[in-house]
Amino acid sequence: MHTPSTGAASRRADRQEDVMELTTTRWDVQVFLSEKDGTTHAEARLSSSRREHLSGTGTARLSPEDHVDVAEIGYELATARALMDLGERLRHVAQADIEALAQY
Repeated sequence: MHTPSTGAASRRADRQEDVMELTTTRWDVQVFLSEKDGTTHAEARLSSSRREHLSGTGTARLSPEDHVDVAEIGYELATARALMDLGERLRHVAQADIEALAQY
């Protein structure tokens, strides 16, 4: 006995059900740097339309043993530390949101 094929239209419909809807949201991080007396300060600020702004901070200090003051290295270290701090703060916010949802 011959079984009829499902046809191209049916196969397209099946594929469309398998496709997930893609949503894109933009979050911006700005990094503000300042330097004074061998210490570099960085503040990383997260902006999103969904919540209050979060920020993290980081510093880097010129070591007395350093023979050369390379500002770029201080910027990199302070920025990395500010981004890590921001990430940790964002993780805490997410954890609090999860705990709040678990109470329902």
